[in-house]
Amino acid sequence: MDWNIFLKSVFLFILAGLCEIAGGYLLWLWLREGKSFLYAVLGGILLVLYGIIPTLQLAHFGRVYAAYGGVFVVMSIIWGWRVDGVEPDRYDLAGAVLCLLGISIIMYAPREA
Repeated sequence: MDWNIFLKSVFLFILAGLCEIAGGYLLWLWLREGKSFLYAVLGGILLVLYGIIPTLQLAHFGRVYAAYGGVFVVMSIIWGWRVDGVEPDRYDLAGAVLCLLGISIIMYAPREA
């Protein structure tokens, strides 16, 4: 395994997750909690960046987005815990572990050339 490629891939997944979750959260605050329209603008910018970042992954679209689904689940649980103060329970944690396992298999399992 090329560790530079692996670390870049993980970084891109985390960056995409932060952009998507933060962008969605800012839109949520604007629409549901009456925050300034600036929240919507910033949220929209982050969501556009989220759409661009996965294109930097080396794998094909289907594989990247399938694995990203698991990244989104794990990062959403962390966001809910750290930002909204909703502590994950054992089922959240078990699901997150299964997602991480799935991500690892989908993205990083050795494949025949």
